[in-house]
Order: sequence, then structure tokens, then C-alpha cells
Amino acid sequence: MTKSKDKNACDNPATKVAHLGRDPGAQHGFVNPPVYRGSTVLFPTFDKLRSREQDYTYGRRATPTTRALEEAICQLEGGAETILVGSGYQAVTTAILAFLKSGDHILVTDSAYDPTRKFCDYMLAKLGVETEYYDPTIGSEIATLVRDNTRLIFTESPGSQTFEIQDIPAIAKVAQAKDLWLLMDNTWATPLYFQPLGLGVDVSIQACTKYLVGHADAMLGAITSTTRAAKYVDNAKETLGTTPGSEETYLGLRGLRTLQVRLDRHQASALHIARWLEARDEVAQVIHPGLKSHPGHAIWARDFKGASGLFGIVLKPVDTDALARFLDDLKFFGMGYSWGGFESLIVPVLPGNYRTATTWAPDGPTLRLHIGLEDVEDLKADLEAGFARMATRS
Repeated sequence: MTKSKDKNACDNPATKVAHLGRDPGAQHGFVNPPVYRGSTVLFPTFDKLRSREQDYTYGRRATPTTRALEEAICQLEGGAETILVGSGYQAVTTAILAFLKSGDHILVTDSAYDPTRKFCDYMLAKLGVETEYYDPTIGSEIATLVRDNTRLIFTESPGSQTFEIQDIPAIAKVAQAKDLWLLMDNTWATPLYFQPLGLGVDVSIQACTKYLVGHADAMLGAITSTTRAAKYVDNAKETLGTTPGSEETYLGLRGLRTLQVRLDRHQASALHIARWLEARDEVAQVIHPGLKSHPGHAIWARDFKGASGLFGIVLKPVDTDALARFLDDLKFFGMGYSWGGFESLIVPVLPGNYRTATTWAPDGPTLRLHIGLEDVEDLKADLEAGFARMATRS
């Protein structure tokens, strides 16, 4: 757990990501923090061992490497404390467990990351916690779902498959009035493009595997809390024994340095391709919050500073064989899970299979695209060739 500090404080995100979480003067002038690998930390005296009054006591709790990244993320999020864990999913589960007990009821957006739902439906149910899913566009009307035993509201904006934008300030007002904990998965926007804690959220969660790492080569998660929430999250981390790897943390620090420039490129390229796809005859709908055609665009424009490279499309009806012809021979779009890396990805998604509070039943297949750092003209040519293959008969 690392508390926010004012060191290197500034308002410009590009400067922040370049300078936060490093101290060359304390590491012999080297620009980057070293990788500390270890479990055992020695105490110089018996009194120190008894009191544990030293910066580091055990490798699972913290190392100088983990603290460097925690400090940087904490300042970017505007939080009181940040902890790192082994993956984005572990960040979600640890944060949720921090506040719950048997008999509690929680509200979870129907657009949540599918593994989050599985955790709620399986693990939380076993622990005696009831999960109720709600329409992500409900806004202040979420007050009608709050019960006497409701403990927590979980949000994800936009949803990572169907990209609904939630009215976080409206939901936060309800949470504060009802004395509920409000959590948000902020992976899509990162704290550079959205600041949940400044809008009334108690805990901001990031799958740092995605944009912060940025190179598709490490699993990492972060949980940033307000002062009110921090002690609960810290206790959950300590009790559950969550910890990231040293190498993965270092890769997170490395990715942090280019986060601003990469996000700017992801945003520009994704918007360019989204607008191009809107004009394609094969596409029934483009689902990108940055487009005026998106139902949540006004809220996105009000609350967000930018858009990332992840969005969805719905194709006009085609059969499975035609879809396979489109996807199988793409040159620059890979088919694989996760997103946020330098490489472009495309996968079919089936959100209708798990929705319970809302329906997702378009006439054609839904695809999720992550636009990487390749040249947009190459990516458009790749998709255009795919559409041509889709139109041919085998």
C-alpha cells in the first residue's frame, strides 16, 4: 500500500507519467528504479523486528519497485492510497471483497467484464452475498434498487464489450446519500482520461495489463482508494496475500512512461477507423462513445478527457462461414483476448449470453476491436480485404 505524495507534483499528464515513481538521485543517477526481487527483509535489531518500524518488512507487502509504481498511479488517480496486485481480475475481486460480509446485497452493472460476473455469481454467492445486476444506463434511478442490506455499487464505464457510458456522478450521489461504497473499473479510460475519485467514486480499479503495461507482456492490477476506503482495501490485500511479481511491476513502470503518447495515438486511430466503419455497408452499428451516434456520447463528452482504442461494431447479418472468412486471414488484426497493447485485435463477443438486467440481441454478430499503434491506412486496408472475403461465397 502506498500513499500519495506531492513529489514531482504537476498538472500535465505527459509530465506526470514521465517523472512520477522514480528518484534518480536515490539510485546512483540511474533513470529507472531497479527491480527488487525478494521475500525476506532483514531487521537490524530486535526492537525493529518487534515494532516493524522500517520501510520494508516482507516482500509480499512491498518492495521499492512496487512502491514506485503505486506512488505514480496514486497521484495519477488523485487517490489516498494505491495497492498493486497480480492482475486486473485480482484487482476487481480484492476490491469487492474488501467491503462485504455474508448477508450483504450488491448492485453490479449488467455490462461488467464477464469474469467479474462469474466471481459474483459463484464465489460471492458461496459466501452469502447476493448480486443484483442493473441497467448500466440507469443513472440516479439506481436508488430504486437499493435495499436495507445493500452495501456496494460496482460500475464499469464504458462496459468493455458493449460500451455503455454510465452516469457516474448521478450514481455517486445515490451512493453517498445511502452510505454505500462505490467502485469503478476504470481500465478503458485510465486515470489520464477519466478521474473516478474526483466524481465521488471510492475505489478506482485498473487492469494495468492493458494500457499501463501497453506491450501485451505482463499481468498487473491496481486498486486506488480514497482515505475513507483505503483501510478496507489494505486489509483485504493483507488477508488475501495478493502481490504482483517484481518483473511485471517493472514492466508497468516502463509502460507508464509512454502511456500518454500511446493513448493519444490509440484514441486518434480508433476514432478514425470508427468513423470509417460507420460508412461501411457491411456495418449496422459502430459502438464508440466518442462518436455522436453513441447513446452515451453526451455523458462521455461531459465527464471524460478522451477515448481509448477499444470499441465495438455490429455487422449486418452474416452466417458463421462468412464471419470466419472475414476474420481468419486478417494480416494486422490478431484474434486474442485482452487489449491495450501496441497490436490491433479483433474478436467476436456474445454479451447476450450472460445479460440478465438488459438484453443484447442485434441481428448480426458483435465484434470488439482494439486499435493498436499500426498505421491506420494499413488497418483499414486489412479490414476492407476482410469485408471482401466475407462477401464471397465459398
